[in-house]
Amino acid sequence: MLGIMASAGTPRAFNVDYLVVAGGAGGTGSGGGDGAGGAGGAGGLRCTVTATGGGGTLETSLSLSNATNYTVTVGAGGAGGATGSGANGANSVFSTVTSVGGGRSNLGASGSSGGSGGGGYGFPTGTRFGGAGTANEGFAGGEGTTDSSSWTAGGGGGGAGVIGGTGSGGTGGNGGNGVATSISGSSVTYAGGGGGATNRGGYASGTGGSGGGGDGGNASNDGVAGSANRGSGGGGGRNGGNGSSGVVILRYSDTKTITIGAGLTGTESAASGGYKRATITAGTGNVSWA
Repeated sequence: MLGIMASAGTPRAFNVDYLVVAGGAGGTGSGGGDGAGGAGGAGGLRCTVTATGGGGTLETSLSLSNATNYTVTVGAGGAGGATGSGANGANSVFSTVTSVGGGRSNLGASGSSGGSGGGGYGFPTGTRFGGAGTANEGFAGGEGTTDSSSWTAGGGGGGAGVIGGTGSGGTGGNGGNGVATSISGSSVTYAGGGGGATNRGGYASGTGGSGGGGDGGNASNDGVAGSANRGSGGGGGRNGGNGSSGVVILRYSDTKTITIGAGLTGTESAASGGYKRATITAGTGNVSWA
């Protein structure tokens, strides 16, 4: 039987599925005035299994080679603003795939763009818009608003699966929900946006989106941080909650064994269902397979 054989020393190609989630952004503080902090947007999410971010079609697995180094970076979450603007999340990378860090909320202003956009600040005059999301990674943040009595409400951060909610009538906007994937072997939701704050006593702050988004606070309470390694946004509040770091999960044939290089924190699972999985939770470095 004739066939095409790899020559001696030629690396053999194999496919790797991936989940690459960037760091979520921090929420904004109230600034000590009449405003209400907007929430941080979730990190961008790109995935080849179950679903991907931004309502896009599934990503395509990568064809890789044995004994070859591939770069991995896990993006850190952005810090919440201490009575000021939050910080953007950092990008995550696997080989040729980059997911964009979440967009922050800005003191007195509209949210920044990112993997998912930051929520708009609740300002006593006029609307502050949510930041834009990135196509096939995440959605926009919600608007920060004021009502006729000048009670303000921050917008929710955008999530990988849903637009952030608009602050309304003094109630903070809810964070956009994240996206669930079964790449790890069970269904887990990642990249939820944070909840917007309220400055009105007795009115609700926004809840964080599914996938670890932090709840919003108010003029007396801080926003909640996003859940670790979900790439989720922090809530707005007296001080903004921190966004959480992202994660990179790789799925490949159980005949392969990964080497996770210096500078990275990660583990390889036992074989299950024909696959092994590497979960990388921090750092920058290289991975390779044999």
